[in-house]
Amino acid sequence: MPKDAGEDPSLGELGESRVLARIFPRLPSAAAALVGPGDDAAVLAAPDGRFVVTTDLMIEGPDFRPAWSSPHDLGWKAAASNLADVAAMGARPTALVVAIAAPAGSPVSLLEGIADGLRDACESLAPGCGIVGGDLSVSATFTIAVTAFGDLEGREPVLRSGARPGDIVAVSGVLGEAAAGLHVLFTRAVDGHGEPDAGLADELRELTAAQLAPTPPIADGRAAALAGATAMIDVSDGLAIDADRVARASGVAIDFDRSALGGEPELALGGGEDHSLLATFPPTVELPGGFRRVGTVIEAEPGDGSAILLDGVPHPVTGWDPFADHSAE
Repeated sequence: MPKDAGEDPSLGELGESRVLARIFPRLPSAAAALVGPGDDAAVLAAPDGRFVVTTDLMIEGPDFRPAWSSPHDLGWKAAASNLADVAAMGARPTALVVAIAAPAGSPVSLLEGIADGLRDACESLAPGCGIVGGDLSVSATFTIAVTAFGDLEGREPVLRSGARPGDIVAVSGVLGEAAAGLHVLFTRAVDGHGEPDAGLADELRELTAAQLAPTPPIADGRAAALAGATAMIDVSDGLAIDADRVARASGVAIDFDRSALGGEPELALGGGEDHSLLATFPPTVELPGGFRRVGTVIEAEPGDGSAILLDGVPHPVTGWDPFADHSAE
């Protein structure tokens, strides 16, 4: 039997149609939507004739712990991480499609909180971007999948493969803060048995916000494209590993300036999930928005030499690999 009106029913008690009826009003509409939620598919305007599309998964366990992340955090981060990928192409985010699989016993308020986080992230980071559809399903493992779309507005996309020797390497956003926050969670937001503790996580919120609810500089992706960026990437797996992807796609090497990476350069290079933007620019360009210089693009060494250097010295390509063995961490 359904719970009393004042209680929080589960997804299984309400069923998909009634759950969606409670979720849709909380979601932002998309300015580009010609047909929004309610039909079998959405219809988006594509004035440029092309659109950018990307997708990402967040899975309970490897990607988040419910004791540390509020439902609002989950919705915010799911939106932010996908918006950053669109921004890294130099595009303006226009719409998100969100699919969620959750245990049938999950309270409806969980999805309502996620919807609120999706809405607030879109309104704060990418005004005009909204939710145009998605899917709900049941699963023993809570999973959020987001697909994001973007408008190039007539420009060519900024790819990873355009960096050239002599270009300035610049970053907009934080470096290493998300990884530092994750370390705080695993060392200080756990109980005596090493299990995540929600109360302790709340007390440490100021130190962990960059991990739980990142605020990538979405508008700076478009600004970089307008300024003439030659290559760009979302720093999601770590500055070194993502810069290595740019370097190898472009056939160059990247030399980082230690003094430009803050007080903990190794954390800046190896930490993941900051969702900052790394871009390369011709040396004559005035860096736009919040971009700051952190290095230089140089000629690649012959053979299989390191593509990442720190003050001229080859540096290991550190960062997050979801398929690596993290059991010792």
